[in-house]
Amino acid sequence: MGMEEINWVNKAWEKVHEKVTRTSNRIGAGFPHASVDGTYVLEAPHWWTAGFWPGLLWLLYRDSESRDERYKTIAEACEQQLDEVLTGFDRLDHDIGFMWSLTSVARYKLLGEEQSRKRALLAASVLSGRFNVKGNYIRAWNPWSEKDRNEGWAIIDCMMNLPLLYWASETTGDPRFKHLAMEHADTVLAHFIRTDGSVNHIVIFDPQTGEFVSVNGGQGFAPDSAWSRGASWAIYGMALSYRYTGETRYLDAAKRVAHFFIANLPEDAVPHWDFRLPSDVERYRDTSAGACAACGLLEIARAVPEEESALYKDAGEKILLSMYENYGAWDDQAEEGLILHGTSHYPERRNIDVPLIYGDYFFVEGLARLKGNSATFW
Repeated sequence: MGMEEINWVNKAWEKVHEKVTRTSNRIGAGFPHASVDGTYVLEAPHWWTAGFWPGLLWLLYRDSESRDERYKTIAEACEQQLDEVLTGFDRLDHDIGFMWSLTSVARYKLLGEEQSRKRALLAASVLSGRFNVKGNYIRAWNPWSEKDRNEGWAIIDCMMNLPLLYWASETTGDPRFKHLAMEHADTVLAHFIRTDGSVNHIVIFDPQTGEFVSVNGGQGFAPDSAWSRGASWAIYGMALSYRYTGETRYLDAAKRVAHFFIANLPEDAVPHWDFRLPSDVERYRDTSAGACAACGLLEIARAVPEEESALYKDAGEKILLSMYENYGAWDDQAEEGLILHGTSHYPERRNIDVPLIYGDYFFVEGLARLKGNSATFW
């Protein structure tokens, strides 16, 4: 890293540390999702974003010069609250990886805590149980209502849940978790990632036969649009699948989506919530998509030959630098979020143009990578 790069990354890290030290006094062992009017709304522990706040705290605990024991204490308290979700079962869906990779796996990797290893392995076993052997996919959600029939639904977000399964195989020496993860990743290659590198959000299969049925636009503008956070899930998820398996088809897919993503970025390098929008639709930014994609780009950079690496590293750093300079709420005492202008779910008009905890998390993970730590909780 050049001196200029070291300087802005270190300054950003200090600002994150200062702000989180303050906001953690109120948030404590809660589960923030979106900031509304400057305050993070705390969700129930079963909500899919439950891992991101403790994950962010673990990053700060791991990579700050003076390890703040308070961050550790809060993160551990969050993890313990998830036990009731894990044993309660009914609220568990494909987002198990998001929840336990950033809590139990993180704590086990950092501290070697045996109880955390057991929690994460139990979570991986439950996630494995959602695998449909006819269609070779992990089922996404449970029914939202009594009449809902979504047994055949799979979504691109699940690429980020696969690392929990890869980790489980690596930790136990039992390849069955990895086998399921790779089958799902191969289904994503076949049905989610388009030729041009754009990505489907939801693909629906016949749960009895496994046959492809249709594509649903989900959180994108339309079935044939290009939801930017979906692209970021694909970039980072495929890059992590390559990290665990060494299978070049996953790295090639990550690169294809990365090229589409980079080519469609606006001048300030922070994506709109969808890359294909009609002219009359508001082009809100989604900083969470940018932050996650940046982490994926930095992961690709460490995986490819040196002569190829700069393309991905430079793009990832450019996104993060723009977010730091143009989207950070560093000195705003009335705003708990770190990064402004995230878009959670535009089609349902939910949490638009607000800080999102997963945007904050991935921004901090991106900084950690730029500081030189490529180890990951995923």
